Amino acid sequence: MIERDGGRLLVTAPLIMANARGLLDAGRAALQPGEQVFDFAQVGEADSSALVVMLGWLRAAATARASIRFLNIPVGVVSLAELYGVSELLPLA
Repeated sequence: MIERDGGRLLVTAPLIMANARGLLDAGRAALQPGEQVFDFAQVGEADSSALVVMLGWLRAAATARASIRFLNIPVGVVSLAELYGVSELLPLA
């Protein structure tokens, strides 16, 4: 679901409701102190649950003394973030 590639965390599973809990847990487990970049380049499918997962990772980052940024967010997720008024909460790489 999430693979470490140097300083990036590659999300390899669809960001959909069926995977949300697993992705949230995998992202939390992958966090390390310092900056982490979640890269969504390999994500082919995403729904609104992606925003919940991303916001959950941001919350977990504070506990892990990490800062995170997001790279290659799927266009549909960006549109949903704008629609819901949360796009400014998503730090982009």
